Amino acid sequence: MIIATAGHIDHGKSVLVKALTGIETDRLPEERARGMSIDLGFAYTDLGNGSVSGFIDVPGHERFVRNMLAGVSGIDYAILIVAADDGPMPQTEEHLAILDLLGVEAGCIALTKIDRVDPERVEEAKELIQILVDGTTMEGAEIFPVSGITGDGIPALKQHLSAIAGEVPDRTGTGNFRLAIDRCFTLSGTGLVVTGTVFSGNAKIGDRMTLTPLGREVRIRGIHAQNEEAETGGAGQRCALNIAAQGLSRANVRRGDWIAAPESHAPTRRFDARIRVLHSEQKPLKNWTPIHLHLAATDVTGRVAVLEGREIAPGESSLVQIVLDEPVGALWGDRLILRDQSARRTVAGGKAIDPFATARGRARPERLATLKALEVPDAVDALHALLEQAPSGVELEPFARSRNLSPAEATELWRGVEMNRIGRPEAPIGVSQARWDTLSEDTVTALADWHKAHPGDPGPTEDQLRRRLPVRISGDLFGAILLGLINGNKITRDGATLRLPMHRAAMSDNETALWEKVRPMMEEGGLRPPRVREIAEDLSQPPQVIERFLFRAARLGIVHAVAKNRFYPPATMRDMGRLAERLAEKSEDGMFSAADFRDATDIGRNVTIQVLEYFDRSGFTQRVGEGRKIRKPVDEVFGD
Repeated sequence: MIIATAGHIDHGKSVLVKALTGIETDRLPEERARGMSIDLGFAYTDLGNGSVSGFIDVPGHERFVRNMLAGVSGIDYAILIVAADDGPMPQTEEHLAILDLLGVEAGCIALTKIDRVDPERVEEAKELIQILVDGTTMEGAEIFPVSGITGDGIPALKQHLSAIAGEVPDRTGTGNFRLAIDRCFTLSGTGLVVTGTVFSGNAKIGDRMTLTPLGREVRIRGIHAQNEEAETGGAGQRCALNIAAQGLSRANVRRGDWIAAPESHAPTRRFDARIRVLHSEQKPLKNWTPIHLHLAATDVTGRVAVLEGREIAPGESSLVQIVLDEPVGALWGDRLILRDQSARRTVAGGKAIDPFATARGRARPERLATLKALEVPDAVDALHALLEQAPSGVELEPFARSRNLSPAEATELWRGVEMNRIGRPEAPIGVSQARWDTLSEDTVTALADWHKAHPGDPGPTEDQLRRRLPVRISGDLFGAILLGLINGNKITRDGATLRLPMHRAAMSDNETALWEKVRPMMEEGGLRPPRVREIAEDLSQPPQVIERFLFRAARLGIVHAVAKNRFYPPATMRDMGRLAERLAEKSEDGMFSAADFRDATDIGRNVTIQVLEYFDRSGFTQRVGEGRKIRKPVDEVFGD
């Protein structure tokens, strides 16, 4: 269990921790000289329950609130400390506000320095504290009058903490490993060491992790958990990790970075969140206000874009997008604090919702509906809510990453939610059955409407039909819907066109006669059939006549209009498509280049470019940089 102290300067936080643990937490010489904590101090002890608990002694001086914020993130329990002689002070109020904004619900209050006051003052201080915590997460928290000097009340507080430690659930088995770095240093003979609180998951010696947001892979060489050498470390523990990577130095690691499993690496400079403005603020928080973001040990400047209206009144909450000056590692549920531009005053707090936020359309009604679905605490319920309102389905991999789900947890979630999964295994998309059925019906209806409007045509292309749907959906989703309809014999594919099974479009007698002359010429041309002008010359026909005829034949699915002057029969397109598939299969990255295809077909550079661009338009391939990858099987695009 991780316990954090909070309170005003000189209210006895460090003395109390020493009384509970026997350890001096002021580790810096200037701290001891000045009698105040500047940075985080740590102590570890067995409270009597057989397990080691860690204490974080956070600074109380106003100038060091930044370090205090680093300390209270990721804790299990908080002790709000108030000196009996002073009572609640300004930093007491700010620290309490921060605990409240961070959602720290488990905690108690230590009324210190009771050796300096009479019993009447102790009772008076209790009443002031109860007034102070009213309406916060600390409301109703037990108050322990103690003296770190005489030891009065310490046994009762220690017994209370021991009982609480026994009730804290084990969190090491859930989520991917994430440690928020608050210190980094080098040790002679050991190398680079980072310390911090483990937010989730577990790690062992030898594991390979990611330094976030830098994206650098590191290896764990050694672990100290709760100040003891260990083979593993996990959530709810203070850990020191000895990490190593080629060329990695202390200069590469900053306070506020994360050591995280690769599945949790999601650096972002903008994320959506819900925040609440403090009641004590004198003015509303306006749109695009400059702020200091504190998340775990991170302190980054940026601005707040208000998504519901133009400002947030004191005491009110709203969805916002936080736009930062540099990237951070933020996942769903991470608690955050916003301070003003000068970092002197706490303004608001809340939690992250979506690390994959986009600037375009961030305040549109449909985007706000998505964020409210993402807010749902339970991952299963959140996914159900998303499935109900996502027109193109839910991208499952970003959802799992934002929720910090381990691969096993994600797989279990997918299995437990009724949905259709489509797309590539590494980038699956989930679609609810109800939406799947609706989209299928809409597709059949749109195709029937096309036939009614174009009775002489064989049918639309895939893209033409998708554009006639009442809602916009992705090409991947539409392709999956279409394949299901084709397999169910509700839609028929004829080359590049689609039709209802009962629809028939045919050539006229004159067109049929002309085709009987053109077809042999195309088939004899192999992978490089004759151009329109060459066909026209051989048949003694005007080029315009042949061109109109071949475009008509293309609409009927008899030929493929690769270019204005070049048409291919379906069998030839399938042959070239299968050749492209073989080229992609032979490559290490599943890609092939235009040069590879030109050399394999021997059709020349210009024709190669025409064919490959037609592959792209047909949805068979997708250009990626200088290469291409296969999007769909050739038989699905160009017939069996």
